[in-house]
Amino acid sequence: MREHLGFLKVSSAVVKVAAWIFLFLGLTSGIAILLGKVPNNLPWTGLIVLVVYVFMFFFFYLIAKIAELLIKIINAIK
Repeated sequence: MREHLGFLKVSSAVVKVAAWIFLFLGLTSGIAILLGKVPNNLPWTGLIVLVVYVFMFFFFYLIAKIAELLIKIINAIK
């Protein structure tokens, strides 16, 4: 597993960045829909968008944290 430490570190960072991008896009689109800036969408659709994007954020962030924990475990086994 030692040869995959670099990949785990990079992928953890990339997944964290993706999680934050999902959160930012979800918040902006959800708030825009709630405020009525997007035509032909009901306001409660904004809540659904917010919930989905916040779930995706937590899911991706959890995956990144698990990868970091795996890195620490691999380093401790040494």
